[in-house]
Amino acid sequence: MSAIRALLSDLIDYAGLFPPAGLDMASAVRNYNAYKNGEYSWALGRFVVPATRLDELGSFAAGSSMRLAVLGIAQSSIPNVEALELKATRASEIEAAVGRLPANSITYFEIPASENGDELISTLARHHVRAKVRAGGVTESAFPHSRELIGFIANCKRANVPWKATAGLHHPLRGVYRLTPEPDGPVCMMHGFVNLFLTAVVLNSGGSEGQARAILEDTAVDAFEFSDATVRWRSIHLTTAQIRDARQNFAISFGSCSFEEPIADLKALGWL
Repeated sequence: MSAIRALLSDLIDYAGLFPPAGLDMASAVRNYNAYKNGEYSWALGRFVVPATRLDELGSFAAGSSMRLAVLGIAQSSIPNVEALELKATRASEIEAAVGRLPANSITYFEIPASENGDELISTLARHHVRAKVRAGGVTESAFPHSRELIGFIANCKRANVPWKATAGLHHPLRGVYRLTPEPDGPVCMMHGFVNLFLTAVVLNSGGSEGQARAILEDTAVDAFEFSDATVRWRSIHLTTAQIRDARQNFAISFGSCSFEEPIADLKALGWL
């Protein structure tokens, strides 16, 4: 397996129902099934759907083998539910929710990147559930500072808590992009998902937070080089085995309302 494929496998959870895409259920399901049968199906993760819309999903997904990430608590008897995703801003909210979870469910709690990180992540670790971080949105204020993301990932590593990200990660490389599809819409600096997940590989492999932040904030295309055996970021080489270990056990995926945009950007950079 090449380094880029190890980094991207099962990486993108498709959230086409959510802004800025905001597709109707039929269109989002149709897109997901097309991606699942397409050239880059190996990069596709789960279909993200609110628990309140599972009945609606069923009417469009009959006979489909869609892999589901459900926002909210769903019954364990629902086919193809691979993960649940909840929100918490306090440890007490996590404590209250874990008793209502289906047995043996994989559950992520979206927590603030900058508030009470140690306490929240230690609570997640104690209950063997996972973390989720919001990496952006449709306003500039929704994007956490790089030091907050580094702190979140480093806390997860210290507590041995797997995590995923959501929102604001449409592009592989950090840069200034439009917040919405409108051609005259506002722009801001956005985190790149390749930056973010290589940051996680570095921290998972024993690298420093200083190295991790430098990778997260790098906007230079030529600073990154992918081969079959390694990815090079400046003077640091990460092996395919290190990438695979981080992706399988630590940095799991990210949710995006677009699958086509990340793939198109990767192709334009020559990384696919």
